[in-house]
Amino acid sequence: MSTLPGPAPAPPTPASGGLTAAEAAARLAADGPNALPEEPPHRLRDLARRFWGAVPWMLEATIALDLFLGRRVEAAVFALLLVLNAVVGAVQEGRARSALAALRAGLAPRARALRDGQWARIDAASLVRGDVVHLRVGDVVPADVSLLDGALSSDESALTGESLPVERTAGEAVFSGAVLVRGEATGVVTATGSRTAYGRTAALVQAAGTGPNRLEAVVVGIVRALVAVDLALVAVVLADAAWTGRPWHEVVPFALILLVASVPVALPAMFTLAGAVGAVGLAGRGVLTARLAAVEEAAAMTVLCTDKTGTLTANRLAAGEPVGLGGTAPDRVLALALAASDLSSQDPLDLAIAAAAKARGLAAAGARESFAPFDPQTKRTEAVVREGTARLRVVKGAPAVVAALAAAEVPVAEVERLAARGARVLAVAAGPDGGPLALAGLLGLEDPPRPDSAAVVGRLQELGLRVVMITGDGPATARSVARAVGIGDRVLPAAELDARLAGGALDFDAVAGVAPEHKFRLVAALQRGGHVVGMTGDGVNDAAALRQAEVGIAVAGAADVARAAAATVLTAEGLSGTVAIVEESRRIYQRMVTYVLNKVVKTFQVALFLAGGFVLEGGRYVTTPTLVALLLVANDFATMSLATDRVTPSAHPDRWEVRHLLATAAAVAAPLVALTFGLYALGVSRLGMGGGPLHAATFLWLVLSGQATIYVVRARGASWRTVPSRALAAATFGAAAGACALALGGVLMAPVPPAVAAGLLLAALAYLAVGLGLARLAERLARGR
Repeated sequence: MSTLPGPAPAPPTPASGGLTAAEAAARLAADGPNALPEEPPHRLRDLARRFWGAVPWMLEATIALDLFLGRRVEAAVFALLLVLNAVVGAVQEGRARSALAALRAGLAPRARALRDGQWARIDAASLVRGDVVHLRVGDVVPADVSLLDGALSSDESALTGESLPVERTAGEAVFSGAVLVRGEATGVVTATGSRTAYGRTAALVQAAGTGPNRLEAVVVGIVRALVAVDLALVAVVLADAAWTGRPWHEVVPFALILLVASVPVALPAMFTLAGAVGAVGLAGRGVLTARLAAVEEAAAMTVLCTDKTGTLTANRLAAGEPVGLGGTAPDRVLALALAASDLSSQDPLDLAIAAAAKARGLAAAGARESFAPFDPQTKRTEAVVREGTARLRVVKGAPAVVAALAAAEVPVAEVERLAARGARVLAVAAGPDGGPLALAGLLGLEDPPRPDSAAVVGRLQELGLRVVMITGDGPATARSVARAVGIGDRVLPAAELDARLAGGALDFDAVAGVAPEHKFRLVAALQRGGHVVGMTGDGVNDAAALRQAEVGIAVAGAADVARAAAATVLTAEGLSGTVAIVEESRRIYQRMVTYVLNKVVKTFQVALFLAGGFVLEGGRYVTTPTLVALLLVANDFATMSLATDRVTPSAHPDRWEVRHLLATAAAVAAPLVALTFGLYALGVSRLGMGGGPLHAATFLWLVLSGQATIYVVRARGASWRTVPSRALAAATFGAAAGACALALGGVLMAPVPPAVAAGLLLAALAYLAVGLGLARLAERLARGR
């Protein structure tokens, strides 16, 4: 019957006895807790800043003017839109913060410290300078510690990006954030919190930033263009008023109507809603979103800088094909290496050897009689095993050390061949106990790429992204991994990075030997070159670059500092979540382009028609201010359902080109404006309509043609073949049906004759059919090229 192991024995007590509780409390009060400072969220401030910006200012100005002129209903509509945009954005980002906080729950680390001469488990945040701590395998080092005794193997990949462990002995330092993979030691704390190596690297994050929000610049550009059109039309109306002697008190209210018709009141809310819908979709694919704007900007991402260790690779060593020497079979080399390994130490090298032996169905050579664990001074492990009646001595370690013990020359060619793949090379020797050793063979151990990394990189490249790998490992390892996952084999040493970036060249696939500042400078240089940059990483050494990048992506298991700096966090291992981010962001872009085109077309149609009708009708409104406000509600709220539309992501990075969008919208709006004037003239001249019924019929046509325009502008490329989402279909049908019901029932307007309403509906359907037919023809012509 098996029994559970008892608790680990207490570590030996150093002669100093450690700090007293009073000394520790005094130092804690002086230096602060052993934690990185974190600014708490300011919910009211976050909400308030959403009322500050170009579009909020215009909405606020419109609300003030409406209130001044006594238009309380119109003011309430615009106030509702303003508040809706702010609340949706604040709620979504608050949820993202809560999800990230949940990730950190349960991560409060503990430490073994010597206080008042007794060993105790305390919160790592309570450690202070001078505390004596004991470190064991599996611990995350809680502070910077100078070792007093013992020996450790420290995984510092979260700090340096190097995948292989580093050996530390008495007199050397281990750093906060490192993971201990072998050994046991006692040491004294030399730095805590932001004064540790971890903390100093994290301080780079505070200096990083992505600059102005690109999407906000897009919104401002669109608003500026629409306001310019509005001002031009107002100038025409004012000139006509001056020429005809029309009273100014009739002209100024009309100018306000034009302003109301031109302002994209729901545009910020639409950006926020589209991002929120995309964030929900990403959550279902293992991606948490901290900043909505970053997900939307990922559509334009042209370069993805990805960390190697723990991202492209699993950060787990694996043994390659053994190399037999002197006629030794590869399986024999592996069996001997396993005999000189100790699985109880959880040493990653020994675990990799055991996994390789298990995969081949091999057992260790002989029955072990004695074992000498790895010693950083001798750089080897050693075992004595019994095979039959013979006792065999087996040695495993650094090639130069093992070759010297076997009185053999180092097989330089084989060692260099394995090292060129980025492997850590071990040599194995064996011989009779008490007799000479013979060099048996070599083993290469490396951190291999994840099984899905090559496919993910290939998919990102298909989507038009340039993938660049950055790593703290040497050039040989970088070249091996970059080639294996399909990134390429042009490796640039970090020492040459600044000179290469100064020349503006991006003629490399990977950068090796990088420090945190190299990653930060690479991202910043790419941005200066006009690229939209994504950055993936998991360690504190990645945090500054994650924040600097437009799209910072913290991978699964990332350090708290990396998660806090990133805009998105992957919850599934590997890089596959980046494909989800790119594809979803491009879907968001397609939805937003449809919305913007639709809004600009409608603005051109409504503004040109209102201004032209005002001049041609001798200063009479073609519809009423109340119906214009109702039109905005019917159109803008309905088209916000585009945030859920079914779309196909584009195959290449998407850039917002405001001038191109405006030109496209003008081309679509021109025949629509002509049709609108034609129908108005038909109603006046042939049907004898005027006054209230004519205003109501005008309102109905603007609503119906507006809903048809949604489907005309969404029919870009192959998108005309995609079925609209249920929400979009329901919203457009509801807006059209609601407008018909109001017009036929005479609610808020004079009633429209049923025959006129039916004719307007048929005209809208004809306009839709022609628009979709032209879109299909354009797609065929494009495919024919």
